[in-house]
Amino acid sequence: MWIRSGRLLAVLGIGLLYIGCAETAYSPPPPTPPGHPKPYRVNGTWYQPIPRARGFEQEGMASWYGSEFHGRKTSNGEIYNMHSMTAAHKTLPLGTYVRVHNLRNGRTLDVRINDRGPFVSGRIIDLSYAAATALGVVGPGTAPVKIEALGTPAAAPGKAGATPQYVPLDYYSGNFTFQVGAFAERGNAQRLVTRLDQRYRNAHVTTYFDGQRTFYRVRVGRSDNLEEATRFEQALKRDGFAQTFIVAE
Repeated sequence: MWIRSGRLLAVLGIGLLYIGCAETAYSPPPPTPPGHPKPYRVNGTWYQPIPRARGFEQEGMASWYGSEFHGRKTSNGEIYNMHSMTAAHKTLPLGTYVRVHNLRNGRTLDVRINDRGPFVSGRIIDLSYAAATALGVVGPGTAPVKIEALGTPAAAPGKAGATPQYVPLDYYSGNFTFQVGAFAERGNAQRLVTRLDQRYRNAHVTTYFDGQRTFYRVRVGRSDNLEEATRFEQALKRDGFAQTFIVAE
């Protein structure tokens, strides 16, 4: 993961978590254990995301969020779509799928963590409107649940209706690339790719449909370990791409 000049990127520190709705932190954060995602602060409380989801289980109250956040950016850089099966969690790795069991009515649903929250005492997960509807949480507003981390989807099942398989999500290793922008117009995305391609390797566009609109995401670079990935992320920010964040492929 080198820039085109062949210069190795300087070490600028570790950073992985991107908070779209958290309060700005003005005091220094607590020390970060080596290799862990960066802590963040909301309403004066520090949260330390965990690096691995394997074996994670939790019981508590689920809540949901809907139209007032629809169209806003989530913590992993996506646009929140209240009609998608997603959820917010304070510390699980972003991108983790979790199985949510409604302990009140017995319903179960798999959702993907793409945001941070809920920051209300006693609540452990904030469901999208669609997920809350499927689980029967919209009416009462909250419900007691158990969540268990599944990981990320493995290869798509060969037969229609087959149960999806998951592999544990790990922040430390894997294939990482770096998103530097997202556009509603492909031409704008392609112009940025042309600009990036003059200096960086693997500049490309990926498409994403959120259920209503198609977005063209501009990504660049590639790494197979977190330490190198965080150096490259910080270098891109230093070079003027302030919205850069790491993407696990």
